Order: sequence, then C-alpha cells, then structure tokens
Amino acid sequence: MTNDRSMSRRYIRLIVVTLIAVCGWAVLVFAALDHGLFRLPLAERGENERFLAAAHDLAEERNRGNLALVMIEDGNEVGSFAMSEGEPVGRDTLFQTASLGKWLTAWGVMSLVEEGRIDLDAPVSTYLSRWRLPESEFDERGVTVRRLLSHMSGLGDGLGYDGFGSPRDVQTLEESLTRAADASPGKSGEVRLESEPGSSWQYSGGGYTLLQLMIEEVSGQDFADYMDDAVFDPLGMERTTFDYDEAVSLGLAENFKPDGTTEPFRRYTALAATSMFTTAEDLAIFLKAQGPNGSDAVLSSQTRRLIATPHASRMGADIWGLGAMLYAPVNDGNFVIGHDGQNDPAINAAARLDPASGDGIVVLSTGSDLLATEIGGEWVFWKTGNVDTLDFAAAIPAAFAWLVGGWVAILAAAVVAGFRIRRRMRTSRPSNRRPSGEYPCTE
Repeated sequence: MTNDRSMSRRYIRLIVVTLIAVCGWAVLVFAALDHGLFRLPLAERGENERFLAAAHDLAEERNRGNLALVMIEDGNEVGSFAMSEGEPVGRDTLFQTASLGKWLTAWGVMSLVEEGRIDLDAPVSTYLSRWRLPESEFDERGVTVRRLLSHMSGLGDGLGYDGFGSPRDVQTLEESLTRAADASPGKSGEVRLESEPGSSWQYSGGGYTLLQLMIEEVSGQDFADYMDDAVFDPLGMERTTFDYDEAVSLGLAENFKPDGTTEPFRRYTALAATSMFTTAEDLAIFLKAQGPNGSDAVLSSQTRRLIATPHASRMGADIWGLGAMLYAPVNDGNFVIGHDGQNDPAINAAARLDPASGDGIVVLSTGSDLLATEIGGEWVFWKTGNVDTLDFAAAIPAAFAWLVGGWVAILAAAVVAGFRIRRRMRTSRPSNRRPSGEYPCTE
C-alpha cells in the first residue's frame, strides 16, 4: 500500500512538471516570436549608415527585379538607394503600390471629415445613391465610415483584387462592388455583410472600394482627381496618382515577375484599395508631413493623431488605426504606423513611420514578393526592439512548428519518465516468493 501511494505521488509530480514544461515552452515560443528574443537587428540602434548598408546587402541578395528605398530620421532624409535588374530606377521612379494606397485614401476621407462633409460615425449609406449593400441578417446602419477605415465594418469579402489586363475589361465601381470580376482566387468578389459591424476585425478591400464610391459621391469628382486636389497637390507629391494613364506618362518602373520576366502593370476598378502609383521620394514627403513638425496642408495634427489611434485589435494586440496599420508599440506609448501593399505577380511596397520622432522608411519593389515588407520589418525591429505585426504573422507557422515539436519532445520525455517510475517501483516491491530450497516445516 505504501509503494502504491509513493507511485501515485511520483506520477502526480510527473504530470505537474509536464504541464509546467508544456506551458513554459508555449510562453517561451510566444515571447521569442513577440519580442524577437533570438533575433538580432541589422545594426545597433542609432547607427543609420550601418543599417542602410545592411539593408542594401539584404536587398542586393534578394532583389529579383527593382527596388527603391528612402530612410528618414527626425523628419530629414538620411539615406537612399535603388537597384534594378533591368531599366535603371531611382527615388523618383513610379511604382504601383497595391494596398499601401489605402493609407492615403484614408487621408482623402479624413479631409472630407475635417470639412464637415462626412461624419465618421454616420452609416456610409448616408452618402451613397449609386449602390447599396445587399440585404443580410445584419444591420447595414452599423457600417460606418470609421469602421470601414479600420476594417471593423463586418464586411467579409477578403478582397484581394487581381486587376485587368485591358482597359476594356475594367468594371464600373457599382459592378465591382456587386461582384468583382477580378477577385482573388477563392474569393466570391461580393461586398456584403458577413458579421455584426464592430464585432471583430476583418480585412476588407471591398470596404475601401466602398469608400472610393463615397468620396466620388460626396465630392462630386472622379476619385483620382479628388485625391490629386485634396491630398497629393497640397503635400507637393507631384509624381503620385491613382490615374493609370498619367502614371504611364510620368514613367513607370518595370513590373518584374519572380522569374525575371516583365509584364505591364494591371488596371483596376478598385483604385483606393490597390492601385496608387507613387515614388519613394513622394512617399517620403508623405511621411514627413506626419512627423512632429508635420504639415497641416491637408490634415490637422489632431486628425493625424486620430489616424494613429488604435481602433481595432486582434489576439489582444492593437493592430489598426483609421487607414493606418499599427506595426509595433514605441516606448512612449505610441505606435509605428504605416501600410504595406502586395499585388501579383510580385509587387511589394512598405512604409513605416514613428510620428513622434519623425523617423521612417519607404521601400518600393517589384519581382521579389515580400522583400519590401521584410526590410520594413527589419527597420521596425531595429528602431523599437519589437517585432512588427506583419513579421509576427509571417513567423506564426514556424513558431507553431517549434511549439508542437517542443510539446512532442516534452511528452515523449514524460512517457519515458513514467516507464522508469513504474520499473523502479516494481523492482522495489518485496517478493512473495520463498527463496529456492526453503520449505515450511511439517513436523
């Protein structure tokens, strides 16, 4: 009986130790992922030239097309470089920037808000006459301008636009919102409510197409013209446009595919969501306008702060403001903000900014999938010591593999330990058999 109790206690201790090890391993893996515990920055903090040199080496190693980069410190440019496998590019060469244009579209929306022509918390349907959300079990009055900007509207489209090869194929805004003919594979292309507005974050390209329509209806202008008048021209972004033909006339970078071949940039109906053309130099101007000495030419400092204020979270982390991603917290309680963009075949753009310090980086590329995003993530880690949102998301599959691998090893060790406990307890039990040659006395 004593041995049985001892075995039970040992098994209980083994179970407790195993559970602690399983939980501890999960905490370690998550901490390593979230805080980059086993990651080294490209340079020591404050060493601008060394970071630029390391970023150049990384770009040179990974570049399969072309790339332009500009880095800013305290609102001033401190370095730049460009490279190409084909026609030369520079800081003033136009690239298509995919979803990065959503950030600037948000400025267009907020300009109308400052003018009193739009209420952030009004249903977007208040401003629409050309198209309406289809009926659903959810109340469309919850689809407000604020929620569209922060991807909290409940739209579940997940768009994702692939664009059109010919101008003849480009849909009208109304047609695209009803069913986008260029929806990404696996997407219905329909912009509709699929969850309660405000209940959860869900990225929605269709939401920004809806904002594009709202801008046209409220301003009475074509979207591209409005953005020129309201945002680009006042900021001095002379080589930025949502107009495809104007971008071609200004001189576009080659659109490389990962295999080294090139193809023309595609046309889009969903301009606000995915088809802004700009240069690294112009985007640097945009970042400077948001620093501590930023320009009030378009938006007031109060509105700029609102854009960088958390409006959406996921897994307990603040991830989105009003049109701007929140990449990582900064020690002063603010965030590194910005946006990325990715269009097939390999268009990638990244912009990061610490509005409190005026530090930032712009990377535009084609041909290399996520090279711009990777460099942007390295900049965030170098600046803050924190892993940025997209780096975190990209590392989840590898972290999960480490997590499961560690758990398997821990459980395997626990099973081995359990067998050893059982073996020891068996060998320590007194035997009931009599020694050989000993027999009870019968006399």
